[in-house]
Amino acid sequence: MFERAPVQSDKAALSRLVAFAALERGSRVLDAGCGPGLVAEALLEAGMRVVGLDLSPEMVRRARERCARFGNRARFEEGSVLGFAADEPFDAAVSRFVLHHVEDPSAFIRAQVRLVREGGLVVACDHTGDPDGAGMLWMQHIERARDVTHVQNLTHGQIADLLVACGLVQVALAEEEFHMDFDEWFDRATSSCPKPEVRALVLAGKARGFRPVPRPDGGIELHCFRTLARGLKPSS
Repeated sequence: MFERAPVQSDKAALSRLVAFAALERGSRVLDAGCGPGLVAEALLEAGMRVVGLDLSPEMVRRARERCARFGNRARFEEGSVLGFAADEPFDAAVSRFVLHHVEDPSAFIRAQVRLVREGGLVVACDHTGDPDGAGMLWMQHIERARDVTHVQNLTHGQIADLLVACGLVQVALAEEEFHMDFDEWFDRATSSCPKPEVRALVLAGKARGFRPVPRPDGGIELHCFRTLARGLKPSS
């Protein structure tokens, strides 16, 4: 269901992520938290070489299957970026929709910085939260009720600060709005609360990056934001 989800599989959004990374053809890229290979596929179609890492053996299997046509330009391994030892530095490291699942975003980004060459890029894309404290708490309560693997959505500014704190320079940000159907969004998660309870929570408020819009058919459309961020690893 994740693999088929409109937000994850959106070809136009994947193309914008590749364009935002602005990598040269032939660049060697680490896809950190590669999932079923959707980002890797977009990078490979743009002429990159990709090594994908994911903790889930099923995701790695699906990524290998999806990207098999690219031959030895694509490699996928089960494991964590935190302990990964590369045989040579990468030109870039990319992650999409991973930051809100990790307990320590700083360690996650620093591991990628370690693995890229000097002058290389680290690119992160994630669903962002509300800088208002009350809005953020409401949103996080819903996110955790909907998916037990969720930790925290960072704000637009926190993602920028994270890249800077990890030693990256020339940090650039872009923000995109995207919409999700509540039922599709809930049904592909691993929830800790019943769907009617989460639905009621969603309709009880709103936040920047998570605004529910009831539809005439009884459904709910969620209006959200994601941030695309990149930073350059400086020379020593």
